[in-house]
Amino acid sequence: MSLPSVAVVILNWNGKPFLEKFLPFVLESTYNNFSVIVADNASDDDSVDFLKKNYPAIKIILSNINEGFAKGYNTALQQVSADYYILLNSDVEVTADWIEPVISLMESDEKIAACQPKVLSYTEKTKFEYAGASGGFIDILGYPFSRGRIFETCETDSGQYDNAMQIFWATGAALFVRAKVFHELNGFDEFFFAHQEEIDLCWRMQRKGYIIYVVPASVVYHVGGGALPMGSRKKVFLNFRNNLVMITKNLPVAEKVWKIPLRIFLDVIAAYRSLVDGNFSTFISIASAHMHYAEWLLIGKRGEKFPKLKMKTIVSVYDRSIVWQYFIKKKKTFSEIIPLKK
Repeated sequence: MSLPSVAVVILNWNGKPFLEKFLPFVLESTYNNFSVIVADNASDDDSVDFLKKNYPAIKIILSNINEGFAKGYNTALQQVSADYYILLNSDVEVTADWIEPVISLMESDEKIAACQPKVLSYTEKTKFEYAGASGGFIDILGYPFSRGRIFETCETDSGQYDNAMQIFWATGAALFVRAKVFHELNGFDEFFFAHQEEIDLCWRMQRKGYIIYVVPASVVYHVGGGALPMGSRKKVFLNFRNNLVMITKNLPVAEKVWKIPLRIFLDVIAAYRSLVDGNFSTFISIASAHMHYAEWLLIGKRGEKFPKLKMKTIVSVYDRSIVWQYFIKKKKTFSEIIPLKK
């Protein structure tokens, strides 16, 4: 029986140093039926020349403009045929057998639409990495967090989160996705450009009856901040704007009418707190995010027609406020907030 086909698709934008460093690890993967594609997002470094010279067998998909993460992948994956896609950041070091355990699990259950490996920090390999850690969750107000990373606190990995389990969202840094489901849902929402588009996609998958998993038997190491450094003005803007868009799209009306005003109020507190701390850039980014969100409300596309589920009915939704637990009750780790099952 032949193995399902897997396409590892790396979206590149001026990432030649990462391609030089990490592409060899991808090519050394032990899975027996995979291909590697690099989708170049209008790089102006010599990434493409480097690939053509050193890796002539790798398919390159070229874009004339930088379409961002969401549209960049949507465009590229229209040109890729495989049973499964792995959307892999260029700044990720993979381990040799990182593909097998994830595909094995996904093959065991057709309802599993997306998965992620355990994501550790490339610079501190005993610590979880910000983008996904050991599986993504969301709280009752729509704040995303991870098993192993709550806001800016990344835990040390001691094997405490090594069980495969159902999660709410899988990280876009190393996203395994069933190809037919990706296209069934029309891929990422291109308005997002970058950041939280994978959470939105995973939310829509669950609204269609699919489930999401983390498989910690698969391990990768992520540099992080390659395109948008942590705390950058654009990253703050995209995170605040896209989160509001995401919950507006996916929440049922009965929850939307009170959660969105509350979220906006909490955003305003965060903005003025940054102003008091002397961080004028963050204040401007949050204010700009809200203005763009208001514009989206006026002219943006509405949510899909399939059912909007109450958050409490979705597995891996934390039924309390992660903001309250972290900032007020000072609980900094996932296991303090959601005790591990024995």
